[in-house]
Parts: sequence; C-alpha cells; structure tokens
Amino acid sequence: MNQMINKTIKLSLLLSTLLLMMSCQSKTTTGNHSDKKGAITTGNHLKDESSPYLLQHAQNPVDWYPWKEEALAKAKRENKMLIISIGYSSCHWCHVMEHESFEDSAVAKLMNEHFVTIKVDREERPDVDDVYMTACHLSSDGSCGWPLNAFALPDGRPVWAGTYFPKDSWINVLNHFIKEFKESPEGLEKYATQMMQGIQQSNQVDFATGESDFQEKTVTNAAKKVLQTMDYLKGGRKGSPKFPLPNVQEMLLHYYGVSKDAKALKSVEITLDNMANGGIYDQIGGGFARYSTDEDWKAPHFEKMLYDNGQLVSLYAHAYQLTKKPLYKKVVMETLTFIERELMDKNGGFYSSLDADSEGEEGKFYVWNESEIQAAFKDEKEAAAFGDYYTVKAKGNWEHKNILWVTKSKSAIAKKHKITETELNEILEKGKKVLMKKRDSRIRPGLDDKVLTSWNALMLKGYVDAYRAFGDADYLKTALKNANFLASTMMQKDGRLNRNYKDGRSVINAFSDDYALLAEAYIALYEVTFEVKWLNKAKLLTEYSLAHFYDSKSGFFFYTSDLDDALITRKMKLYDNVISGSNSVMAKNLFKLGTYLYDKDYLEKSEIMLQKQSEAMDNNPNFLCNWLDLYLYQVYPPYEIAILGKNYKELSTEMQSEFLPNAFFLGGDSEGDLELLEGKLVNGETRIYVCQNKACKLPTKEVKVALELMK
Repeated sequence: MNQMINKTIKLSLLLSTLLLMMSCQSKTTTGNHSDKKGAITTGNHLKDESSPYLLQHAQNPVDWYPWKEEALAKAKRENKMLIISIGYSSCHWCHVMEHESFEDSAVAKLMNEHFVTIKVDREERPDVDDVYMTACHLSSDGSCGWPLNAFALPDGRPVWAGTYFPKDSWINVLNHFIKEFKESPEGLEKYATQMMQGIQQSNQVDFATGESDFQEKTVTNAAKKVLQTMDYLKGGRKGSPKFPLPNVQEMLLHYYGVSKDAKALKSVEITLDNMANGGIYDQIGGGFARYSTDEDWKAPHFEKMLYDNGQLVSLYAHAYQLTKKPLYKKVVMETLTFIERELMDKNGGFYSSLDADSEGEEGKFYVWNESEIQAAFKDEKEAAAFGDYYTVKAKGNWEHKNILWVTKSKSAIAKKHKITETELNEILEKGKKVLMKKRDSRIRPGLDDKVLTSWNALMLKGYVDAYRAFGDADYLKTALKNANFLASTMMQKDGRLNRNYKDGRSVINAFSDDYALLAEAYIALYEVTFEVKWLNKAKLLTEYSLAHFYDSKSGFFFYTSDLDDALITRKMKLYDNVISGSNSVMAKNLFKLGTYLYDKDYLEKSEIMLQKQSEAMDNNPNFLCNWLDLYLYQVYPPYEIAILGKNYKELSTEMQSEFLPNAFFLGGDSEGDLELLEGKLVNGETRIYVCQNKACKLPTKEVKVALELMK
C-alpha cells in the first residue's frame, strides 16, 4: 500500500478503536442515483428487502445491492471491485457514515462508476460479516468494528477492510483502490492471496489430541484464571468499557454451585449488583443497554438488544434462585415488562432491538434535567429524595443531562432525608410512574422489528428461566406462545430453520447458532413442562444440524449449512463471546439430549468436542466459558431428577425454584418413551427419583428430602 492509503488507514484504525460498536439512530434516508444512461432514478436494489438496516439505505444514491448472486455476477461480468459495507440498524457510526458519504451524490457517483456496492445486515448475515471481519482484523491489527467496509476483488476475495471513515478519508480510500485496480492489479491479487491464506488459517485450530481425561484440577485452574480477570469493586472484567458477558457469570454460578468457591459467587454478585444499579439498566422502564462506556456501568450506549436482555433475564433469575436478593427479582420482572411492552409482536415473536438515538441525539429518550425530576413531585422533599437516590445533579451527571443510576443504599438515603425505607420506596415508585408517563410522550428511538431465530431462542429461554425461578404462569404462557411461533413459522417438517422473519417474509436459511440456541431453549422448555414434544423438536434440530452442518473430520459444526451458497471460506464458531459460540451450545445440547434419550452417539460426540477444546480452555478460558460450563458436567456428573405421578407439576415447580445448576429434570403423569422414566410410575402416588449416571436413590414424596439426597 502507498503512503497515502497507509495514513488514511491509520486514521481509520484510531477512530475505530474509539467508536467500536457504537449505536445509531434508526432512520430512512432519501436520494437519487443515475442509471447507465444518466437518467435520474429513485432508490436502489435494496428497496424490496425486509431488513430495517437495508431499507434505511434503500434511497441512497449509492447503487447498493443486497448480498445475492446478482451483485457478485455483475462484479465479475463488468470486472469491478466489490465494496462490501456491513452494519446493523442500531449502529451509530454506520449512520454517520451514511449521512456523510453514502447520501452524498459525488461520493455515490465515484462508488457507482468504479465498484459494485453491497450492503449487508450483519444480524441477518453473520456468516458474511464473519468472513470480512476476519479480513479487517488481518489488515488492521484487530482494531475493527461497524460499519465494516471491505474491498474485494470481483470474485469476493478481500484485499483490505476497515471501519468508519470521514468523507474525505473515504474518498481517498476509494481513489486509492480505483488506481490500484487499474494500474497494479497484480498487487491486489497478491494481497487477496495473502488475505485468503490468513482467513483460512484463522479457521484452523490446534485441537487437543488423545483420550478424554476430564479432571477437577483442569476446570478449577481455568475458573481461577477467569476470576483473575474480574473487577471485584465494580464487577465485570477489569477496565472499561464494560460489557455484560452472561456466559462468564453463568459458568461462575455453576462453578460455585459445585465447588462452593466463595470468590466465584462474590464476582457474580458484584457484577449483577452494579449492573442493576447502573445507567446501563433502564431505571425507569427496565431492560439493559448494550454496554457501558465507563468502568462504573454508568454511561451506556443506549441501544437495547434482544440477545442481551434474554441472556440477562436467565442470569438474574439463576442468581435470584441462589441468593434470593429482591433486586434480582425486580430486574427480571421489569425487564420482561419492557420486552412485552416494546419488543414483542402480537404473534409471539420478539423484535431485535431499539436504537440509542432519537431526534438525532444519543440517549435523549432516556436522560433527564433536574427540573423535570422536580416537576414530577409536588413535594420538594420527595423530589430531593428521588433525585438523591438516582444521583441527579443540577448541572447533570452526563453531558449536561442526568442518567438515572444508584450510588447509595436506600438506608443511607432514607436516613439522610429523615424518612423510612418504606416511605422512600413509595417515593421512588411514584416518581418512576410520573417519569414513565412523561417519557412516553417523547419521540421514541427507532425499532428494528425483524425477528431472528437465535435471538428469540435466547429470550424464550429467559422466560423459561424466569418461570423456573418465580413460578409465574404468565411467563410460561409467553414462553409457549413464542416456542409455538418459532416452531410454526421458522421451522420446517424436516427440522430446517429460517433465520429471519418480518412482515410475513422469511428468506434466509438459518445458521448453526439458530439451531443450537433453539434446541437449547426447547430442552429447557421440556424441563419445566415435561411435554416430550419439545424434547423431540430439540432432537429434530440436532439431527438436521448433524446432517447439514457437521464436519466428521474435526468433530465440530460449520457455521453455514451445506445447502447454502458457498462463501470464500466455510467457518466454525469455536469460541464464546457475548453470545456463546454455536459449537459450545451444540456440544452441551448433545450432552443433555444424550442423557435424556440415552443416546450414546450424542454423548460421545459431545465428549470428543469438549476434549478437543480442553487445551484451549487451559490456555485461555475467558472466551470458552460455555465450554467450561459443559466441562463441569463431566467433572461433577449432573443429577437426573425424575418426578412422576399426578402431582408432578406442583412438585416440579417447587423443586425447580431452587438453584440447582447440576440437575436435569424429567417426568410427567406417565412414563412415556424416555428410558430414564421406565418402571418409575407408581399408581396413586407422585414420587421424586434422584439419580446420577442412571443409578437412582430411594424415591421420596417430598422436595425437601430430594434436595437433601443431592447434597
């Protein structure tokens, strides 16, 4: 690359480091573009898409195509480089770049004349995003985020990728590649070859070899390494920004449950307490924002994502089962109220996200002036107590406004204002109702109303876990409605899934995380209902995955189906990030289904996958926490709790309200077809069987006794 492009790239990297994963205002832009004859036309090739993100760009003067064969064929036919621009609807800097560059007719003319331009919604097409994000990491030393802008040869092989560019820098980058493609195509071919080698190598993992040997010391050492990275003052991982990482906390809860390592529980409680009291949590309306920019969980980027909230509902429900902290129950209840109010469709599906911005300002919908707080109360003393509890300042606590967050205990606030804690609670509830009504009159953030299978599965499991913790029948009712919607709308008779759904359309073949996470949710739903149809659906999804995603050579699952059009490489999700990787979820599903169905092949496949990841878990466990969660089952074999008889619902509900991370539940009013239930039904009685490795202790009729048998 010449000096000019390197200078531009360095600028983009500096900016991308600061702007990674920012939020954006949902909007639809307008503009025209010229066709080949110079006539002015309206819209581009995105106008018939269903993705809200793609539709936001449908009136750009840039002649965007969706990711389809038409665009790729055009690039080859006309011998033009590809620009593959990837983002999502709540991505702030995606829309900044759109406004600065993609709505500009001069920039659009340059792009349209020399490139074939493709827009991709990373939430709908994570497979495409993964390939070109890998290219960005290879060409930009890891400083990558969204918008992601990749330059590729006509056959799709990337030569370079970066993130956000100001308009002048973007024009420089465009001109550089126009010149290089015209004058030095052999140089770009060299870059593409090197890039492809790097992408292929990124998908190659040195798996552990040898026979399985699962040891307590391995998982203990790995858990301790994870704990060393935790912030014991503010929670989460040390430093800033702070991201919720539910699978890390879930693993630590499970680890505490079997090891009683107090440090693990302390880490989880500090994290959950600070998140619940922070600005990352919507203190008025419930629900969590994507992440916090600071180490105090105070100032979030205000977008709310379904996948975060689904996982956090599960996490707080599990933590409540263990600690019985009222704060955790409050968070679950308020978050699910938010979901039903703002992200649930009448058909039972859950929408994807809410933007951070409204009226062009980030967080405007959620922040307050001190005068607005005071106006919520007729009594000045009540206003003072409310403002004090939520850390409201006259000049604001964030960009001259106030983010509501809690920094002092209720007892301290009550004492300071000479009221009881009961009186303070009444003041807080009164103020929240008034402010909620006031907020409802504001212009709302944009809604991304597409339904994604994997994200819905996370929210479905959240509802199941909330029902498990609190026994609220409405939570189970909502879970069943969503489960049936996904089964009838997204799932075919042979088990094939669709990825997306919007306005009656579902056009993208699902990826391995859709199968893995939905199967996981259906297994969880079976555990609380004992309706075997959910277990059968989980099995059907797993069988389909084995037929179309499984790589017998490695023992792992590809991310894309063998029915999909091939990308330049076929990748696997082997690590756990904000959402657990599809291979760790699938390995855990195989273990659970293998246990329920007494399927030795499933158990063996799960064991092989886990064993091959054991060396990586020992070296760097922080991004393998869901694998560690599965490892705990191998070291501390789970209990199989069979509840059979007329009163199975009551006993199951009572028992599952306890924190039992190491127990699998099954049962009903008949033995059914599960081998684990065979011979356990006694007429006229409801019995609880506590089993482990298929060996059962004497049955009991009392939950208390059953819990003692598990100690």
